Amino acid sequence: MYDLAAMGAWLEFAVRWLHVITAIAWIGSSFYFIALDLGLHRDRNLASGADGEEWQVHGGGFYHIQKYLVAPDQMPGDLIWFKWESYATWLSGFAMLALVYYLGAEFYLIDPNIADLAPWQAILISMGSLGFGWLAYDRICKTKFGDNNTRLMLLLFVILVGMAWFYTQVFTGRAAMLHLGAFTATIMSGNVFFIIMPNQRIVVADLIAGRIPDAKYGKIAKQRSTHNNYLTLPVVFLMLSNHYPLAFGTEYTWLIASLVFLMGVTIRHFFNTMHARKGTPYWTWAVTAILFIIIMWLSTAPMFRADEAEQEVQAGLVQFAQADGWEDVHDIVMGRCSMCHAEEPFYEGILWAPKGVRLDTEAEIIRNARAVYLQAGLSHAMPPANLSYIEEEERAAIVKWYEAATSG
Repeated sequence: MYDLAAMGAWLEFAVRWLHVITAIAWIGSSFYFIALDLGLHRDRNLASGADGEEWQVHGGGFYHIQKYLVAPDQMPGDLIWFKWESYATWLSGFAMLALVYYLGAEFYLIDPNIADLAPWQAILISMGSLGFGWLAYDRICKTKFGDNNTRLMLLLFVILVGMAWFYTQVFTGRAAMLHLGAFTATIMSGNVFFIIMPNQRIVVADLIAGRIPDAKYGKIAKQRSTHNNYLTLPVVFLMLSNHYPLAFGTEYTWLIASLVFLMGVTIRHFFNTMHARKGTPYWTWAVTAILFIIIMWLSTAPMFRADEAEQEVQAGLVQFAQADGWEDVHDIVMGRCSMCHAEEPFYEGILWAPKGVRLDTEAEIIRNARAVYLQAGLSHAMPPANLSYIEEEERAAIVKWYEAATSG
């Protein structure tokens, strides 16, 4: 049993590492080419017939880069395609989704207090929603409505807000955030696999056959690539959100996720404008900061008391044991948390305390008081899917005890 569990943990680690590596490669190339395209000098009459050019310096050498608006006159002998970064990122991400959320549906995907689903039902909803996202988005892009890119992006934002709300109505907060990221990433990879690459193949085939390629294929591909550019940063945030319970463990999870997309737009607008040499709109960072402050407020994050509280915990554990409500909190934690967070967990499938956090003695509970307060008091991050059925009154008792201990 231990060997199988250890092997499973290492498999998850390997897949996660692969996902991070391929995501870095995809995001890096995507950001680079968008910045390159925006920064091209298009006011020069180039002998090659190219639409624009740029000189760059990196790694001790100079690079002279030219872009052809549709295609060069002849097919190049050596053509590099950028596609596997996207495919490998999505495939490894879906593998992670299956390993963590499908195989561990009882822990991470389903919360009976939200929707009492069987694992197979939750998994079908998960996969179906990803497919729906791509089909709906692609269909809208191909209509006359999609001819206006600004209008299209506004509708896409509305769809993402709707999906954020939907996911919080069927899954745990942790799973809702991650699924919104997977929903968006599926659209991004679908753009590469179903639109950008096929369009580029059509252009290549025309060149080989001696035909003049149609400019519409490049225009469509660029539109989808621009969408991917603005969606990338929100996806990164959503994929990392499972490490921050105040982002996914509150009643405003869907609204927090929605604001994250706006932050992605403001940040990318700054860099895209700068790369296009149209100024440096620093106001976008002020807007981003305001949005983040709103997110902090929505999550009821105790940002201004965190350091002080932590210092008080380290300075003396006695105050927590003497604070009003300690006996009740001790019983709550022992009854709702210690079956997993113990030296020898007795919850089925748990072989060691998650993240090494133990809550099976008075000293350990007090030592981890802030974590208990944040994850089981202020937010609903713990227990996962509320498997131990902790009640709202018990969460309130934890909050009252912690605040009483740190107020003096």
